[in-house]
Amino acid sequence: MSNASYRDAIFSTPLDRVARFSFDEQVVACFPDMVRRSIPGYGQILGMLSLIAKRHLRHGAHIYDLGCSLGASGLALAGALPADAFRYTGVDVSPAMVEKARDTFSTECPEHAMTVLEEDIRTLEYASSGMIILNFTLQFLPPDDRDVLLARLYAALEPGGVLILSEKTVDPDERDNAWRVERYHDFKRANGYSELEISQKRTALENVLVPDSLDALHERLQTAGFPRSMTWFQYLNFASLIAFKEA
Repeated sequence: MSNASYRDAIFSTPLDRVARFSFDEQVVACFPDMVRRSIPGYGQILGMLSLIAKRHLRHGAHIYDLGCSLGASGLALAGALPADAFRYTGVDVSPAMVEKARDTFSTECPEHAMTVLEEDIRTLEYASSGMIILNFTLQFLPPDDRDVLLARLYAALEPGGVLILSEKTVDPDERDNAWRVERYHDFKRANGYSELEISQKRTALENVLVPDSLDALHERLQTAGFPRSMTWFQYLNFASLIAFKEA
């Protein structure tokens, strides 16, 4: 299987009826380009994962990457940490994503213990883990399912474990939210997206990606059992949080 990545042009031509966004083979082919040009700070978030793991992860502990897509988080960890430093399980519901991630791991980091499961993260039976990564995944779940999942993840974490939660967010202040959204669209324009692409993708994601506010995310983490969480990264309307389980 080729590891080539293609330029994201999914929404570059007018569509009679824009379909709901889905992580199918068409998205897989251009996914690395899509996230690079669509998620402000994505590379910085990936780069910090190994540094966070070095500080908080017990040597040889297990890491979950939920909604792992093509395995970018796993590759970032494997590229910076020795093979015996951790065991990794990526989970994704998309067969195309899972197949591609497995192929990438076997080619790029064959010495590391990297497993990818095709499962629904809401029903998965979780093993004890030292670190759980939820990078831009919770936002695709129905809001009513989010608290239940976070509570299950809190239970699965070892004492002293951490959860990384990265999400697109909405600002409760309408003016501030409008400013962030407008600047986000400027960001996409600067990365080569046309007005048509921006508009059609926004329509395709409507009611598929339902963001929370930062305050709501921290409240969800507290409700799940986490005694402490903090926003460690924010770029426009995208943010990454870390939540700690007491040792």
